[in-house]
Amino acid sequence: MSRAKILIIYTGGTIGMITDPSSAVLKPFDFNQITQEIPELKKIKCSLDAVSFKTPIDSSNMNFSSWKRIGDFIWKNYDNYDGFVVLHGSDTMAYSASALSFMFRNLSKPIIFTGSQLPIGTIRTDGKENLITAIEIASSSKNNNPIVSEVAIYFEYQLYRANRTTKVSSEDFEAFKSFNYPTLAEAGINIKYNYSALLSSESNVQYFSNFDNSIGVIYLYPGMDFNMFEKQLNLEKQRAVVLLTFGSGNAPTDRKFLKIIENNISKGKFIVNITQCNAGSVQLGKYETSAKLKELGVVGAKDMTIEAVLTKLMLLLAENKTIKELKKSFQENISGEI
Repeated sequence: MSRAKILIIYTGGTIGMITDPSSAVLKPFDFNQITQEIPELKKIKCSLDAVSFKTPIDSSNMNFSSWKRIGDFIWKNYDNYDGFVVLHGSDTMAYSASALSFMFRNLSKPIIFTGSQLPIGTIRTDGKENLITAIEIASSSKNNNPIVSEVAIYFEYQLYRANRTTKVSSEDFEAFKSFNYPTLAEAGINIKYNYSALLSSESNVQYFSNFDNSIGVIYLYPGMDFNMFEKQLNLEKQRAVVLLTFGSGNAPTDRKFLKIIENNISKGKFIVNITQCNAGSVQLGKYETSAKLKELGVVGAKDMTIEAVLTKLMLLLAENKTIKELKKSFQENISGEI
């Protein structure tokens, strides 16, 4: 069997940092010499290439232009490699990985995101294990087919579906959780794959790279000022608004609040209801406090993460869909996000 060819793409983030011996300052290292920093990679039975953004990006500065850079590069090299590992800062990794999951539909190869909480040049770094195992997963196959053929996040011995994942800790090595979907794999002495949870596709891969970020996000809270709410919702350039509601999608039943929503929907604004809870699903109409929202035409996000909702909306809005088409597409399962 030929060795799997894996491409590592370093975009920025803590994992790619080492200490400059002369200044003691952290700086990005040259990923073309990656096996010098991590000699263990030589033992993995695959062929590795590595590229890096000319100027590494802190994940707080990531946006849809950055996602397009990553996606375009993978798409350009899609036929040249068996899998891809994207190194990314952990703070917004779930957003970027979710975006890639909607940009590449019907994937036939793995795109694995990983990073670390400590720089790879420090003694106690989690970066080495994360990177080594991410590469091993990206290069793993069964019956000459890749085991993983979707966008995923690998962090601290767990492999998660990208668009099901949220960062939950800024201090723990176990920085991510997938509250509404089981892990895809767990790394111990062996890597145990949860085959029933993995995506598979029988269609040809499709690539989408246009974004429309005219989206507002409003976090509901008890005692909120509805005059302020109206100003937030009335911003003209917003084509869609995401409401973070209580519990299973509940919101105030105040007449003024509901009238504001009704007026904006009548103007053609697409309004999505997503729960503030990490786990669980929006169930519009389950309680009286969400029944009216459903009547007005607010669309429930079901059990999607906020990262999935926003990145999915950006791509769907760019397709210039009518409200009817947008409602249908938004509620369809594109890449296992629902």
